[in-house]
Amino acid sequence: MNINPPQPKHPVRVARDYRRILGVQFFVGGGREAVEIGATGGLVVAPAAPALLELRHDQAYRQALLEADLAITDSGFLVLLWNIIMRDQIQRVSGLEYLRLLLTRPEFREKGSALLVMPSPVSLERNLRWLNAQGHAIRREDCCVAPKYGSGAVADDALVKLINERQPRHVIIALGGGVQEKLGLYLRTHCMFRPAIHCIGAALGFLSGDQVRIPDWADQWILGWLFRCTTNPGRFVPRYAKALQLPKMLWQYRGRMPDFRVES
Repeated sequence: MNINPPQPKHPVRVARDYRRILGVQFFVGGGREAVEIGATGGLVVAPAAPALLELRHDQAYRQALLEADLAITDSGFLVLLWNIIMRDQIQRVSGLEYLRLLLTRPEFREKGSALLVMPSPVSLERNLRWLNAQGHAIRREDCCVAPKYGSGAVADDALVKLINERQPRHVIIALGGGVQEKLGLYLRTHCMFRPAIHCIGAALGFLSGDQVRIPDWADQWILGWLFRCTTNPGRFVPRYAKALQLPKMLWQYRGRMPDFRVES
């Protein structure tokens, strides 16, 4: 007779695997474990430093991060600041690392297992071409181009309908930070089942060449921002300069959600 108790399907997660930073419960374990957790279903977010500043002004964004099933430490700047301020040693799991590991899962070589939400028709073509070249069974009908969502809460009933019809195991949202998280929460709330919804932003574009290619060493050394600023300074220098407000906010609030302020 087998007297051994049944083993859990997924690793038991304990308190040391998480830190509450700016009110958000971040997973601070390794990349492979993050993917194992994220692939079970629910909303996965990877907030960048500039987007985290919107916690003070965007109620829908605050809600999306608070209700996410998994938040990974994509922002190297946030990790560096947290470790200095709190004398901690948490590690970073970038959205790029997460996506690389996610795409190694065998289901991505099965038709219909994933649905991708792209920012533009050009991005769709480039990303699809790269995915197919890597052997991933992603078809054109498995991709859609997102409309231009307004500020505030995000809703997309047409996308919900498509996901409910297709029943993909994974939904990958490759949109901008601050929008994709809100869309992801809407999908999780309104879908009739529980797909894994991965908000990975520009990570797919870094691999496909739709965005500037970021080599592994640059991602590990937290230099992706420099590659982007060099390629398109007019767009990215102001964005990353804005992130210089993060040290003050993190010093003030640390583990607490920042106070909400209505922009004048």
